[in-house]
Amino acid sequence: MAEAATGASSPRKRLGILISGRGSNMASLVEAAAAPDCPYTVVLVASDKPEAAGLAWAAEHGVPTFAQSPKGMPKAEYEAKIDAALRAAGVEAIALAGYMRLLSDDFVARWRGRIVNIHPSLLPKYKGLDTHARAIEAGDAEAGASVHLVTEELDGGHVLGQARVPILAGDTADSLAARVLAEEHKLYPKTLAAWLRS
Repeated sequence: MAEAATGASSPRKRLGILISGRGSNMASLVEAAAAPDCPYTVVLVASDKPEAAGLAWAAEHGVPTFAQSPKGMPKAEYEAKIDAALRAAGVEAIALAGYMRLLSDDFVARWRGRIVNIHPSLLPKYKGLDTHARAIEAGDAEAGASVHLVTEELDGGHVLGQARVPILAGDTADSLAARVLAEEHKLYPKTLAAWLRS
């Protein structure tokens, strides 16, 4: 009864984050995890690029890291190494944060329902690459970002949350991307937390 009275919370989910570059969305997730009511803790940041700037940031902030270049090995072998690192860290859910490699159907199946991604468009619009340029070229009034479950279909999983950004006169792909990224940094931690609590 005492536990119920103090509102004891359930254990935090152990989150692994996959990155390929600077890891700005990863950093927003790590920083959000410092809040006492956050439902997750980041236990591993892994990358397909050993030189990724985000790995150094994570290490400086006390988060364990793992890097494995896929060069010179079959995709299945590379993914087996990533999978083993995630499991060794006790990862329960995976967040893709600027991870630029397509996951195989086998990998997705092993982690089904436990992988989320952030994509820089208002899905189902503009799956894949060059999303900002495509939105501008189409004459859209707004762009944005979506957090979605990862399935075997590229950027095709259930959308968990979105942030919308107006497209301004004179916007370039770069200027729009910068404003969308600022919204991503707020959207991803909030949506990930809500998903893990559900």
